[in-house]
Amino acid sequence: MFWDNVAWVYDLFANFINRKANRALCEAVAQMIQPEDEALECACGTGLLSGVIATRCKSLIATDFSVNMLRRAERKYRNLPNIRFERGLGDVYKRQVVIAANVIHLLDEPEKALQELSRVCRPGGRIILPTYMNRSESGKMGGTSRAVKTAGADFKREFTPETYRAFLTNAGYPNAQYTHCEGTIPCEIAVLQKPKN
Repeated sequence: MFWDNVAWVYDLFANFINRKANRALCEAVAQMIQPEDEALECACGTGLLSGVIATRCKSLIATDFSVNMLRRAERKYRNLPNIRFERGLGDVYKRQVVIAANVIHLLDEPEKALQELSRVCRPGGRIILPTYMNRSESGKMGGTSRAVKTAGADFKREFTPETYRAFLTNAGYPNAQYTHCEGTIPCEIAVLQKPKN
C-alpha cells in the first residue's frame, strides 16, 4: 500500500514542505473543536490533526487503514489519555464531530464516503473535511502536487476551491462553511452540519 510505504516521510512533507498550509490547518481545526466533543477522525495518517483534536475534545477515536501511519500517530500521542487509535473506518461509532482530512480527493467514490461520514455523525453534529487543493484557480497543478502524484499518490479528484465547493454543493451540502489555508499545497476546510432530524 502506497501510504504504508510513505509513512516514514509523510511528516517531512507536513512539517517542512507544506508547513504553512498545515500550520494554518491545525490552527483552524483547533478552533472548531469544543471541550465536550466526542470526535472520530477518519484517515488520521501520522496524526497531523490527531494531537490538535485530542487536546481540545473530550475523547477522540483516530482511525486509518495504513498500519504504518497508525503506528507513527500512536507513537506521537500515546501519552494523551483521551485518544484511541484503531485500524479501519471506525464505522460503529456515532460521534458529535467527524473529521476526515485530506482523503476525499483520493477516493474512487467520494460521494459514498460523504454518506458514510454522515452516518457515523450524530444528528446535529459536524463533519470537518480539510482537503488539499491540487490545482490552482487557473486549473494548473503545482510542482509539489505533481511530484506527490508522480511518487504514487493516486489523486482521483484534483480540486480547486471552486470545484471543491461545487462538489459538496452537488453532494447535498450547499450551506457548508469554508476556511482556506494557504501553502505550497493549499488546503480548503469544509464544515458540514448534519441536520438534527
